[in-house]
Amino acid sequence: MTIAVSLHNVCKTYTKALVVNDLSFEIKAGEMFGLLGPNGAGKSTTIRMITTLTKPTQGHILVAGYDVVRNPLQVRQHIGVVLQQLSVDADLTVWENMEFHGRLHHIPRSKRQQDIDRWLEYVELADRRTDAAKTLSGGMKRRLQIARALLHEPEILFLDEPTVGLDPQTRRRLWEIIRDLNQQGVTILLTTHYMDEVEYLCDRIGIMDGGKLIELGTLEELRHKHGAGLVMKQQSDQWDYQFFPTLDDANAYLDQQPDRTSMMARASNLEDIFVELTGRNLD
Repeated sequence: MTIAVSLHNVCKTYTKALVVNDLSFEIKAGEMFGLLGPNGAGKSTTIRMITTLTKPTQGHILVAGYDVVRNPLQVRQHIGVVLQQLSVDADLTVWENMEFHGRLHHIPRSKRQQDIDRWLEYVELADRRTDAAKTLSGGMKRRLQIARALLHEPEILFLDEPTVGLDPQTRRRLWEIIRDLNQQGVTILLTTHYMDEVEYLCDRIGIMDGGKLIELGTLEELRHKHGAGLVMKQQSDQWDYQFFPTLDDANAYLDQQPDRTSMMARASNLEDIFVELTGRNLD
């Protein structure tokens, strides 16, 4: 089994504040890995360290077999990054954005032109190649960012909130693109605040809080550990949740209650588990 990303005992301190605390996990080659956490959990700092933008205070990070501190250039050659903030140059055309990125990666001209055409076609922007990026919709700009990140054919793609602020139809189209890339063999690390996005896309899930990794596993493993069924009971303007090993167990408990007013049983989902672990919703 090949490991695409490996973190061992990683810490990051800013002015004596411990932002990432003894973090260790691995992402397998070809895996779609979701990294979740409320604001302030250390998630963004972790991504910055993995992508060579910030040096860890201690610990070791390997990406595609290269150390992010000793071999940052080699790491960057193997990764693509799509940030939450739109980073396309608004005054350049779609094609010029791609061309500039290709030159930065020293892709030979003949190959560069072929690959630009290929990836613009892939993200359905070939017909907008001569349009200024500022004329594109938010979803189109996000697709352009993905095409640009793929131009140098990275093995590992980092997607930071790739569908934030997009309408449901556009989100679904991006999901299809992301899933197809993963099926082609691209390893993907995804951060998002959308629980349904993680449930639909990710093979495994890591949950961070307070700078630490507090849970790791597949959705089924998390549901098996924390409970696949739950009973909800409304208390004033809040809901209380009680987890059970299975939905049948939750229904049996509900049936035994003399007063089932404001109560219901259902299968648990990732958001239920996240709130149970962190004590709050994603901000």
